[in-house]
Amino acid sequence: MSKPSDLVQGMLNLLIMKILILQPLHGWAISQRLKQVSSDVLQVSDGSLYPALHKLEQEGWIAAEWKTSELGRRAKYYSLTRLGRKQLEKRNRAVATPILGDHPSR
Repeated sequence: MSKPSDLVQGMLNLLIMKILILQPLHGWAISQRLKQVSSDVLQVSDGSLYPALHKLEQEGWIAAEWKTSELGRRAKYYSLTRLGRKQLEKRNRAVATPILGDHPSR
C-alpha cells in the first residue's frame, strides 16, 4: 500500500502535468496556477515543487528550457513531452476506471 506522502507526491505530479498540457510555464507560474485552480487551497512550497519538476524531467515526462520571462529575467520553462502526454492519459484512465467502472455500455 502507498504511503500518504507517495499519494500526495503522485497527485502533485499529476497536477503539474495537467497544467503543462496547456502551455510551457516556469516554476513560479506553475506554483501560481496550482493556487489558482485550487482557489488558494493548494500552496506548494519550492521545496516540494522543484524536486517534483526535477523528477518529472528525469522520467522524460517534461522537458525544461531556459528562456527569458515576461519580466526580462532568465527562467527555466517546463513543457509536457510526448511521453508525458501518454503518461497523463494512462493516469487519467487509471483514475476514471474505478469511478466509472468498465461498464459494457461505455
